[in-house]
Amino acid sequence: MSRNPVRGFAVVSATAVTAIGSVVGVAQAGTGRPGDVAQAPAGDSVLLADLPLGEQAQVRSAALGRQAQAQAVAADTTARKSAEEAARIKAAEDAVAKQKAAADEAEAKKEAEERAKAAEREAGQAQARTRSATADSGPTASASDFPQQASYTVAEVQAIARQMVPSGQFQCFSNIVDHESTWNYRAVNPSSGAYGLVQAYPGSKMSSAGADWRTNPATQIKWGLNYMNERYGSPCDAWAFWQANGSY
Repeated sequence: MSRNPVRGFAVVSATAVTAIGSVVGVAQAGTGRPGDVAQAPAGDSVLLADLPLGEQAQVRSAALGRQAQAQAVAADTTARKSAEEAARIKAAEDAVAKQKAAADEAEAKKEAEERAKAAEREAGQAQARTRSATADSGPTASASDFPQQASYTVAEVQAIARQMVPSGQFQCFSNIVDHESTWNYRAVNPSSGAYGLVQAYPGSKMSSAGADWRTNPATQIKWGLNYMNERYGSPCDAWAFWQANGSY
């Protein structure tokens, strides 16, 4: 039977004892008895129970301290890795969320542009319907309703125009004719050669409305009204263009 019941529960290597605070030297300095504990050669073992009780406590304390430190380092490493992994996952989630937000924003912008274009088309169609309704209202006499005369006064030409041009468009038509020819159906632009009430260029364009385009104001009015409707939508739209550009 061993001389100390503690001998059986702990054995430490001599090198380990030396590493944990040089306990051997401490024991020798504390007791003054060099023979109590001698440093063992490498590879030999020193039983914990062979040490005085105070030094046993120091050895245990040092071992526990080392163990706690190792556990703390391991825990710190684990925590750091966990934090890095969490940061990586969060960055990936943020990137995905940012991409989704950008895609949603692009889709919303596209939808808004499409709605705006649809509204613009609808507004244009409504304006066209309004112009059409206005242009179709009022007198609709044709050029053939007026027998040709040898000559016409301004009042006579204007009277013909009032019967051929819709009432809602007459003032705009009149404004253009005032500026282009002052209601002179034989007016000629000396620079360009433009001719007639609406200064068609060349004047021969008006032959599509009648062969008598040079001398019949009704033929010129017919051609001018058709031109304004086809090119601008109505005489009032043509007048708006004229005001903005000084010509039409």
